[in-house]
Amino acid sequence: MEKGRYRQIQHEGGNKVGDIHIFGAKQHNLRNIDVTIPRNSLTVVTGLSGSGKSSLAFDTLYAEGQRRYVESLSAYARQFLDQMEKPDVERIEGLSPAIAIEQRTTGGNPRSIVATVTEIHDYLRLLYGSVGVAHCPKCGREVVRQSAEQVVESILKLTSGPRLKIILYAPVVKGKKGRHEETLAEIERQGFARVRIDGTMYPVDELPELDRKKSHSIDVVVDRIVLPCDRTRLTDSVELGLKAGRGMIYVERLPDGDSSGKPEQLAYSELNACEHCGISFDELKPRSFSFNSPFGACPECGGLGAIYYFDEDLVVPDKTLPLRECIHPWRRAGHNAIMYYNALLEQIAKQYRVKLSTPYEQLAPSFRKRLMHGFDDDLVLPWRSVDKPFEGVLATLQRRLNEAEDDEHREKLEIYQSEKRCPACHGSRLRPESRAVTVSGRTIVEVMAMSVKDCLAHFRGLDLPPEMKDVHKEILKRLQFLDDVGLDYLTLDRPSASLSGGEMQRIRLATQIGSGLTGVLYVLDEPTIGLHPRDNERLIATLKGLRDKGNTVVIVEHDEEMMRTADCIIDLGPGAGREGGNLMYQGDFKGLLKCGSLTSDYLTGRKKVAPSTITQQPTDSYLTISGCAGHNLKNVSVRIPVGAFTVVTGVSGSGKSTLIDETLKRELMRRFYRAKAKPEKFRKLTGDENFDKIIEIDQSPIGRTPRSNPATYVGFFSDIRELFAQTEGAKARGYTPGRFSFNVKGGRCETCGGDGVRKLEMSFLPDVYITCEQCGGRRFNKETLEVRYAGKNIAEVLDMTVAEAYEFFGKVPRLANRLKTLVDVGLGYLGLGQPATTLSGGEAQRIKLATELSRRSTGKTLYLLDEPTTGLHFDDIAKLMALLLKLRDAGNTVVVIEHNIDVMRCADWIIDLGPGGGDAGGTLVCEGPPEKIKSCKASVTGRFL
Repeated sequence: MEKGRYRQIQHEGGNKVGDIHIFGAKQHNLRNIDVTIPRNSLTVVTGLSGSGKSSLAFDTLYAEGQRRYVESLSAYARQFLDQMEKPDVERIEGLSPAIAIEQRTTGGNPRSIVATVTEIHDYLRLLYGSVGVAHCPKCGREVVRQSAEQVVESILKLTSGPRLKIILYAPVVKGKKGRHEETLAEIERQGFARVRIDGTMYPVDELPELDRKKSHSIDVVVDRIVLPCDRTRLTDSVELGLKAGRGMIYVERLPDGDSSGKPEQLAYSELNACEHCGISFDELKPRSFSFNSPFGACPECGGLGAIYYFDEDLVVPDKTLPLRECIHPWRRAGHNAIMYYNALLEQIAKQYRVKLSTPYEQLAPSFRKRLMHGFDDDLVLPWRSVDKPFEGVLATLQRRLNEAEDDEHREKLEIYQSEKRCPACHGSRLRPESRAVTVSGRTIVEVMAMSVKDCLAHFRGLDLPPEMKDVHKEILKRLQFLDDVGLDYLTLDRPSASLSGGEMQRIRLATQIGSGLTGVLYVLDEPTIGLHPRDNERLIATLKGLRDKGNTVVIVEHDEEMMRTADCIIDLGPGAGREGGNLMYQGDFKGLLKCGSLTSDYLTGRKKVAPSTITQQPTDSYLTISGCAGHNLKNVSVRIPVGAFTVVTGVSGSGKSTLIDETLKRELMRRFYRAKAKPEKFRKLTGDENFDKIIEIDQSPIGRTPRSNPATYVGFFSDIRELFAQTEGAKARGYTPGRFSFNVKGGRCETCGGDGVRKLEMSFLPDVYITCEQCGGRRFNKETLEVRYAGKNIAEVLDMTVAEAYEFFGKVPRLANRLKTLVDVGLGYLGLGQPATTLSGGEAQRIKLATELSRRSTGKTLYLLDEPTTGLHFDDIAKLMALLLKLRDAGNTVVVIEHNIDVMRCADWIIDLGPGGGDAGGTLVCEGPPEKIKSCKASVTGRFL
């Protein structure tokens, strides 16, 4: 391949020995380019969306660094690691071990929080487990050690009646894996007759064989006593139990013979006890503060901080339906179950004199409550031998869920559940004893609820014992790194799943800085995402610090401030997709301004992301949401003008996502589409009658498999297949449109299943994909490819770019109109059959926008976008703005959360939250046209505008 060359300026000083040299990079759309990355430098890779930035930085540079490292390991070790494909490149010289810090969240792990990801939680557990002061969770008094005599006194006070039976146990094993054969043998040697294993009583001569892979608890039965009793006997038994249980005994109060109550177990300890409440506690250890351990987790929620319950609003989604039809899960059950529930409802209606035809919303509130939660009196059912109370719809569903034996049945029921904060631990995830331990007057729960900024101030002021010096230092170091990368507003207990890709990337960056590695190649993907311009400075200083430690930092980035700071800039282009992949420029920032590339045009002002030429004057119609108080929002009320382009901005952590995504969007989705997610707390929402639909357009992929492509997503592939089915060749063979699909049998190549490639599994090496030898990568069989439309077969059409297809199908109005919208949004370079998995986030978002533009507009749609400029070059932003303003000009309302100054300048209306992040934010600083924001002295955004 001839090397694609545009003007190239070498890094000052030329190619130094030790620099990273890339020769002949051809990965994806890269055009056989040679690139030099200076060692121990900060290098920015920029260019249009789809120009090959990620292909160079991640799929070539990082992939080869990771691949070389993994290949250096043994075959045994390699099988446990994901190995990346070998990139299409001639050679790379001077490559260091590579670490990629990408914009991806941690997935949906509900146990992952900011403190666990950064390892701060581990050090907090060590701190509280070592020097924490235990308090009684009931009375709050400090816990003190008990003597054997005090334990005897406490036990004697247990009896309130004439007689009380108790059993004394000595715990010898607590939740440990193993068979514990030696422990059980020692118990028998000491003369004990009975033991309790995992809650079940056994004679010592009939002990079961324990599963060594499971955790077990073993308690020795010390004595059985009826109180009141001889004090000497009780004292001897308590002392024996404390000795066998290493300072701990359990006392089980047995119910009276005529009582149906359950045994109650009390703990007594020589280690920690509350004299006032008579409660003893286990010795404090780091595991006592882990919500992933049974020793620290809240027993109610298992350490999740939330519980799931059957929600009446989801069980009865349409309250206008009559009683006989309104209980949704009962209507979706099997035939026999539906018959049973119908009969049950008929009997309930008959017994309580309610008509089955009465709409649910018109039933008496007291009856609705009893129907959901259970009736107190017996329900007479003709097929039952014994009458008993009906447990209620919600309890019935919970029982069915508990008894479900397969995931399919379980998933069908779980859709009727909502999540709420655990009432036992109030979302803290820990058991009561752990929540009552303090260090310098603060519990671990209070510390975890602090923002990084407040936590940093708290630990700087702590005076800890000398043995905690290293722990203190590590906590401060990690908090400082989080503060340095602009995450000072995050609380330590914030769930990782709620973090944006940019926030998660900066957390990983902070973790890497803390590792103190040198001589490493770091590859980052737009670390400025989600950052207000105010916060960029701290992030840049952090990246410089990483470089100054002797590392090479390569960043895919579009931020002007980051480019100005970089030691070297690599600009790819001139276009995107097939029109990109060339090296436009390599060198410093001053040289970039003179090189004449598209990037330099915007940096010098020769081109601009022009503000809207016609600014919409806000009408009298507003979408108004008031009293928003979710997370850090402080009773915020905002107005969004209907038919205008509104930008919601503010520094990181000021509450933008909480206001728009978690409050406004969720409430609108519930009203319009009966969505499950509940909004954060707010008082009132008005003006939603101005809209007939709500659409969220994000940068998520348009498909998860290579079978999804622009043609299938936008919807014109079916039209193309119809055209082929109408040709003479297809009619003669009796082919239907389905014949021209690579997703179904008939027309596709069955050797590769319509993929065009075959996978060869290489055991300890990464899988290799080879072009299908049967179809040559064209995905269809020979007979299907013989059918032609205007001289082209179906494979040749899918291989066209959007621009080529627009010309080819110019005389087919339905197809041409849809293709034109893709050309208008700057995606003419994409292949019709290009796999969705190869599209960038910006390309996926513009495909979604083009799809919306191709539909007939009612002019009453509300579009919601969260940081749509993510991953976009200045020129991409200009095209995006033209699209959004086109939607607005059709009468629709567009609301975006954005930090980009050029987007703010295009706005008709700006909502600025702040003034700071976390607790320092959550208020409305200013709202109105851009001119009003500029003149607002309290607005940080106004200063940048």
